[in-house]
Amino acid sequence: MSQFNIGTFNVNSIKTRSELLIRWLVEKRQGDIDVLCLQELKTTDEKFPHHSFEEIGYKCVVFGQKAYNGVAICTKHEFEKVKKGLEDSFWDEQKRVIAARIKGINIINVYAPHGGLRGEEKFFYKLRFYDKLIEYLSTYYSPQDNIVLVGDLNVAREDIDVYDPKLLKDTIGTMSEERQAFSKLLEWGFVDVFRKLYPTKRQFTWWDYIGGKIWKDEGMRIDYILVTRSLEDKIKQIEVDLWPRRRRSPKPSDHAPVIGYFDL
Repeated sequence: MSQFNIGTFNVNSIKTRSELLIRWLVEKRQGDIDVLCLQELKTTDEKFPHHSFEEIGYKCVVFGQKAYNGVAICTKHEFEKVKKGLEDSFWDEQKRVIAARIKGINIINVYAPHGGLRGEEKFFYKLRFYDKLIEYLSTYYSPQDNIVLVGDLNVAREDIDVYDPKLLKDTIGTMSEERQAFSKLLEWGFVDVFRKLYPTKRQFTWWDYIGGKIWKDEGMRIDYILVTRSLEDKIKQIEVDLWPRRRRSPKPSDHAPVIGYFDL
């Protein structure tokens, strides 16, 4: 049995964050992350800093988009299979999903839409995206497969996942329709392993830049590691690493990375 660590990080522009990201991987993590899933790259495949990652031992597959969205999977191991997008031309105009099989594990990296206020087009687009994601899973995978689905899912599952449930009630990320869409994803066959391991812990993964929210810990938990039942006993720890978020220079992302520690 060996440790296998999988991380997820919304970098909010890989161009802006690449120096910080490489420093974090080398100085703070010292190479202990086997697979790192990135969201919100805001760049095209050819402009992704492949060379910077290769210099520290990672190979990356990218599904990029200029100025918006974009996802990547970086790993020290071999890619056994790679799938880009949802296999649907309409949904893949926005680059939000990339999947790979690494060491026999299906890793699916998702950047869900932010959404909008109830009744707006972006609100309905987000709900339809969740429906499409479940359709994609049902088409290409089974709940019996070894799957780790990670990413910025842009939903705070429960009131414990926001710093002030009353203030944030019915705002983007906390609306009942969004939470129901997330619940349907879990019902497909996933376990929210952070909440399983830490049933009563308040831990956020995103903090607004405005008002020094990170220093007050006024945030939301919207970045997740979900696993199918076959892997739920293999994950031993979930960590939200605040090191990259608490930097003043280089400027941080508004998210912190989440790392899952597996014994495989």
